[in-house]
Amino acid sequence: MNDDYYFGEDEQAALRARLDQLRSEHRDLDEVIAQLSESPLQNQLQLQRLKKRKLVLKDMIIRLEGRLIPDIIA
Repeated sequence: MNDDYYFGEDEQAALRARLDQLRSEHRDLDEVIAQLSESPLQNQLQLQRLKKRKLVLKDMIIRLEGRLIPDIIA
């Protein structure tokens, strides 16, 4: 077994909890961005910052998913 991809149950649970947290924050940001985008008094700087944070979260989610589900192709 490749130790690079083996995590104990506690670590897997912690990674999954963090992944759930990141996904939740990503969904919340999506809702906030949609609401702000519909507002006639949009704050473009705030929208840009929220969108950037959303992209950072997406990258973090992808990295965590990759750690939890390693490539099986050898």
